[in-house]
Amino acid sequence: MTTKFLLEESRMPRHWYNIVADLPVPPAPPLHPGTQQPVGPADLEPLFTRSLIEQEMATEREIEIPEPIREVFRLWRPAPLIRARRLEQALGTPAKIFFKYEGVSPAGSHKPNSAVPQAWYNAQASIRKLTTETGAGQWGSSLAFAGSLFGLEVKIFQVRVSYDQKPYRRALMETYGATCIASPSAETSAGRAVLAEHPQHPGSLGLAISEAVEVAATNDDTKYALGSVLNHVLLHQTIIGQEAMLQMEMADADPDVVIACTGGGSNFAGLAFPYVGQTLRGGRSRRIVAVEPSACPSLTRGRFAYDYGDTAHLTPLTKMHTLGSSFTPPGFHAGGLRYHGMAPLVSHLKQLGLIEAQAYTQTECFAAAVLFARCEGIVPAPEASHAVQGAVAEALRCKAEGKAETILFGLSGHGHFDMAAYTNYLGGKLVDASYDEAELAMALAGLPSVPA
Repeated sequence: MTTKFLLEESRMPRHWYNIVADLPVPPAPPLHPGTQQPVGPADLEPLFTRSLIEQEMATEREIEIPEPIREVFRLWRPAPLIRARRLEQALGTPAKIFFKYEGVSPAGSHKPNSAVPQAWYNAQASIRKLTTETGAGQWGSSLAFAGSLFGLEVKIFQVRVSYDQKPYRRALMETYGATCIASPSAETSAGRAVLAEHPQHPGSLGLAISEAVEVAATNDDTKYALGSVLNHVLLHQTIIGQEAMLQMEMADADPDVVIACTGGGSNFAGLAFPYVGQTLRGGRSRRIVAVEPSACPSLTRGRFAYDYGDTAHLTPLTKMHTLGSSFTPPGFHAGGLRYHGMAPLVSHLKQLGLIEAQAYTQTECFAAAVLFARCEGIVPAPEASHAVQGAVAEALRCKAEGKAETILFGLSGHGHFDMAAYTNYLGGKLVDASYDEAELAMALAGLPSVPA
């Protein structure tokens, strides 16, 4: 009775999958923040290298993964697919539950799947400095790791509330050689402006993005690296779903439901897009479920509209599900999911009815995470706990309906650096943070006016 399904390194995917090639309706183009005209490659060159810009705008279905990147991936890829038999027994469900585990990477999450390519392409372009933002620190530690491999100097602006909550994630970034700065900071105009008005501002991913973008845009020797949201980042993550498809075949199973957590959308896209693409090309249809925090519910409460990706309005306008670029989520523990907008491609799929979205509170998610840890031994990251909760809910639905469906979910990372959150939960101190409805209404009212 096999529990782990492991691919040989020789079977690791050689191409990234680009869902744009299979979409029945093309996504809306990003717009220049000044002119509100569609952006061209030249508009993105202050921030990104040409190779990444080409991937951002690509329309071909497959893009080759360069061998030097695959060589680094072999440190941990292919990542395992695991049958959660003990969780099935604990829930008393007839459903089969599988999870694709990305916590085996050196940085402990799925994020190196894009950090390594981004660092490599920048190094190939003779760039020596990168800036970025991070919430919980999964992306920051991954880019720090990737930067260390290719001799890049990495500066990371970490959302203040996570900077304070997760000192060991910061220590990991510094161990890899990166510089980690609490955002908002005094290092940028965007940060100083916020601090002048709110000296104790908890920070947000939108604000940290503003700071990182500002540094890159004002220094010729520096480029910007983004950990989610943009097309090329989602593209890099599709190695997850492609591996999962091969491993599910090894398990003689095929998922009826595919589940992943969503903040900016990269982990969700990585697992789900290859399955959605298969359906769009005439394959069987499945339920594809994005699970988000109820305290930052961009897919379930946000508006599908053009908005800025950052607080200071330095980034292009993209059409996405958004809570408004000025929206500051409360300081709940899933720092990687505290972003006001959803990836345009994920948002586009939601509008087309190809995926669905659910939102859960953090106490619900931590309860599911603790149950999962006690059954399967892996302590999920707070972000990944949302996918666990989604899988538990689906398994219990199967139990109530007497259906033996197959559930596949993405366990995007481990929670070894998040134990303070578990301590709070186990001690009864973790409460469900909620956003201010008036602030949300104000942020949505402030969405930019874009001609139809």
